[in-house]
Amino acid sequence: MPNPKVQFITSLGELTIEVFEDKTPVTTANFLDYVKSGFYDGTIFHRVIPGFVAQGGGFVPGMDQKKTKSSIVNEASKGPGNSRGTLSMARTPHPDSATSQFFISFVDNRSLDYRGPGPGAGYCVFGKVTEGMEVVDAMAAVPTGRLPPHTDVPKDDIVLISAKIL
Repeated sequence: MPNPKVQFITSLGELTIEVFEDKTPVTTANFLDYVKSGFYDGTIFHRVIPGFVAQGGGFVPGMDQKKTKSSIVNEASKGPGNSRGTLSMARTPHPDSATSQFFISFVDNRSLDYRGPGPGAGYCVFGKVTEGMEVVDAMAAVPTGRLPPHTDVPKDDIVLISAKIL
């Protein structure tokens, strides 16, 4: 059975993402639950670092953070590496702290890959952009600034208008 695909309609264009249900079932189920509930609709990509990542899935315009479900186990050891165009779970320094936030890698980010338990736990890759990399590249080009206490915040919101399972 093929892996599910999710469409993001953003203020910069559309993306299609294949999620790796076959490799990272817990992470994928968590993400798809957020998609089905409409949680991501109207959120922003709140952190954009050219040459690194665009992070979203937790804030609405004005940098108000949304309430999330409980955190999930880190499946970074099961997924592929953090390469250009992959979708990975964001988390705190605690490996099993991911909830709703994710990031898209602009480049190969091998330093984020799983290297073992503890500090080397890595960031779980659970999907990849299959269509719309030009939109990802457009995200990398937006001007950013500080919105204390946050840094690397796009000056003009990049809105995730809707996320839906195809």
